Amino acid sequence: IPYDGKWSKTMVGFGPEDDHFVAELTYNYGVGEYRLGNDFLGLTLQSSQAVSNAKRLNWPLTQVKESLYMTEAPGGYLNVCKVSLAVSDLQRSVHYWSALLGMKVIEKNEDKKIALMGFSDNQCKLEFQDVGGAVDHGTAFGRIAFACPRDQDNIEALKKKEKQKILTPLVRLDTPGKATVEVVILADPDGHEICFVGDEAFRQLSAVDTKGNDLQSHHII
Repeated sequence: IPYDGKWSKTMVGFGPEDDHFVAELTYNYGVGEYRLGNDFLGLTLQSSQAVSNAKRLNWPLTQVKESLYMTEAPGGYLNVCKVSLAVSDLQRSVHYWSALLGMKVIEKNEDKKIALMGFSDNQCKLEFQDVGGAVDHGTAFGRIAFACPRDQDNIEALKKKEKQKILTPLVRLDTPGKATVEVVILADPDGHEICFVGDEAFRQLSAVDTKGNDLQSHHII
């Protein structure tokens, strides 16, 4: 385990986790830097307010085309609502995420070697970009997580049947004084980690902290 020491994390997003995609930011104490790979290609946000805020704070922006800007988060990640991941074989990845995980293909561009996929039209999408070579996860890798209605055992069974990689078999994680969640963690053909969490308990743990913004501002200052 590369980061098994002390850590802190916070969840940030544009709304509650019940109906919004959120990012988990983790700080590993004692780790001063990470080597970035080519696995995570960026987040796409549809927000004129985000662009206005960046301009107001003099945050570096690069205009890609009309109404589309690209910037970098402090850790060096690109933020250009979809999540873009690199893959080494687009057809193989589309098969894995659709046939084995149940995502549907929303758009596919063979010339650009890009596929846009999602579980439903009103949820955040995943974009897979064939980079024509090996996917390097560097030392700053993370994972994609989904809440699902107590179906993790079936997901795990299917992966065993198809001889796909299971990083963490179905396990119950106790949080003192809070809900116990059931989790299974998989890896797709390029090593992208995928976490499926029991929806009912997750909704209890992911309730919005009404003091969250104040706490964040206090520690930033």
